[in-house]
Amino acid sequence: MKLSEQQWREKLNDEEFRVARLKGTERPFTGELLNNDALGDYVCRCCGEKLFDSTDKFDAGCGWPSFSAQSAEDNVEFHQDDSLGMQRIEIVCKHCDAHLGHVFNDGPQPTGQRYCVNSVSLAFKENDK
Repeated sequence: MKLSEQQWREKLNDEEFRVARLKGTERPFTGELLNNDALGDYVCRCCGEKLFDSTDKFDAGCGWPSFSAQSAEDNVEFHQDDSLGMQRIEIVCKHCDAHLGHVFNDGPQPTGQRYCVNSVSLAFKENDK
């Protein structure tokens, strides 16, 4: 999904734009999805593609929603991020290049991964009951 900067600004609120399009970070422990424990899908706020399953969400205590794996749809892409004097792996939506957060190698088994994601980069679609 390719939109101009102006189109993204019209589609997203200021915080969503700052984080998802300008690679910002929301303050820890402030995201609306941090404590969400409902069953469903976490999708990209910008384009709606499925990114994470609720069954892979866990409490890492870091202040951002954390997942041990991306969803089977394989919609997360990885980029080297050397900003802020650190070496990290940035995660972005494969379909619209929205900044999601970063992935670390300190998550639970069996993957050992911790996808640390900004709530504002996600939307949640609860499973039908």
